[in-house]
Amino acid sequence: MYFDDKKASNQKEFSPKTRLMEMTIPEFVQLMEEKKGGTDKVYLQQALNDSVGPSIVEDFVRFNWNWVTDYQKKNSWGPLTSNLLLVSMEGNVTPAHYDEQENFFAQVKGYKRFIMFPPSQFDRLYPFPVHHPNDRQSQVNFDDPDFERFPKFRNAKAVEAVVGPGDVIYIPMYWWHHVESLLHGGVTVSVTFWFKAGAGPKQVEYPLTPQQKVSITRNIEKMLFEVLKDPKEVASLFHLIVDGRYDLPADPMPPSS
Repeated sequence: MYFDDKKASNQKEFSPKTRLMEMTIPEFVQLMEEKKGGTDKVYLQQALNDSVGPSIVEDFVRFNWNWVTDYQKKNSWGPLTSNLLLVSMEGNVTPAHYDEQENFFAQVKGYKRFIMFPPSQFDRLYPFPVHHPNDRQSQVNFDDPDFERFPKFRNAKAVEAVVGPGDVIYIPMYWWHHVESLLHGGVTVSVTFWFKAGAGPKQVEYPLTPQQKVSITRNIEKMLFEVLKDPKEVASLFHLIVDGRYDLPADPMPPSS
């Protein structure tokens, strides 16, 4: 499970479930062989730039970028921010989370299963608070969901897809995605194409989209935490604002005599 180092440094009780290791590709391949068949898993994430060697640069120069840039222009996205190389052992799981950029996810080797939820399912996936190291991730354990603690998850609506070599799946900004490298399929290799969101509309249109509502929610929560400094105070303030005030009848005023 990914976590934010900066946020983790302020959380004394936080215990990360993963650890970062720096190594060469040959060292990573050797470590995968050593971990094969065990319970511990390793996962490589590497930004693709000129620091990874001339052969990668040559591959990218020769890459057919037309189809990517065509989609970028068609959807009025912002600039490409990064490409990531992802190498995973079979059985690896990336828990449900959402990102704040547009993502083309290209599968190169092996098969991955995606379970995706639109932003409208936000409240059914119980994200961690924005100050938490696991921000943007669901608190729900998909393998063994606690329906007493997370009752709305029972009614969450998702779409499912399996991608293989040569497939590309589009993951829109703020769409939740739970990703599994399928068992018995060997090592998986993927490349991501990350784009910034395009410029917003010149005039706000109503009703707001679920994506816009998630963005607003994040910004409000961030601002309150920056001011209050205490996550418990954030929750208390939200309750103070909302509880007993927005469930009033249509005409709360008593009839005049």
